Amino acid sequence: MIIHLTAAAIAALPERRHQHQFNENAVRMTRTLGVAAGLAGIGLHRIRLAPGSESTQHHWHDADEEFIYILAGRAIACIGTERFEVGPGDFMGFGAPSPAHSLENPFDEDLHYLVGGERNAVDLVHYPRIERTLIKSHGARRWVEWADVHELG
Repeated sequence: MIIHLTAAAIAALPERRHQHQFNENAVRMTRTLGVAAGLAGIGLHRIRLAPGSESTQHHWHDADEEFIYILAGRAIACIGTERFEVGPGDFMGFGAPSPAHSLENPFDEDLHYLVGGERNAVDLVHYPRIERTLIKSHGARRWVEWADVHELG
């Protein structure tokens, strides 16, 4: 089955406020395209990031691959320890695992971008700046502080 979402249909999708559970400044206004198109294994969202906001908590995945495609506006991409400006037409792909990544919008205009990625039932999401890991397992979500994780011999 082919689902065709016109530009008008996308504009009519509800824009939902999404705040990251580990970063109060990571507030995105999201239109969920993947679900509207009937996708189950891939998430795809059109995001509007207001000035002064961050996209997420700086992170990387063990299982889920992700990408970001900038539609309009500018941002600072943080990939690993590097920081650089991105703008319309720029693309970033993050294999699993990848360097930690996030976006910041310090500019005076909204940033618009597509973000997409896999929706594996099991994944670990690591947040190096706050030393925390999210454990996703078949619908359950739990997190652990890195100080509480112990190596097995």
